[in-house]
Amino acid sequence: MVDPLDKATSKGPATLGEGCLSRYDPDDLSAEDGTEFPGAAELWEQLQEESAPTAVDANLPVKKP
Repeated sequence: MVDPLDKATSKGPATLGEGCLSRYDPDDLSAEDGTEFPGAAELWEQLQEESAPTAVDANLPVKKP
């Protein structure tokens, strides 16, 4: 019987662990896998500034459960 997954054009990097502990093997990753994101810190700071409460928001009453 032919494996239907053999038709895939790409394969993921090797993994370590099983189940919820499964993760990509860092030794198997390279720049070709898209693991580099040089602008991550700048993007994180920008998103945090956009979601930070403003002075107007600070005066709103807090809804209690």
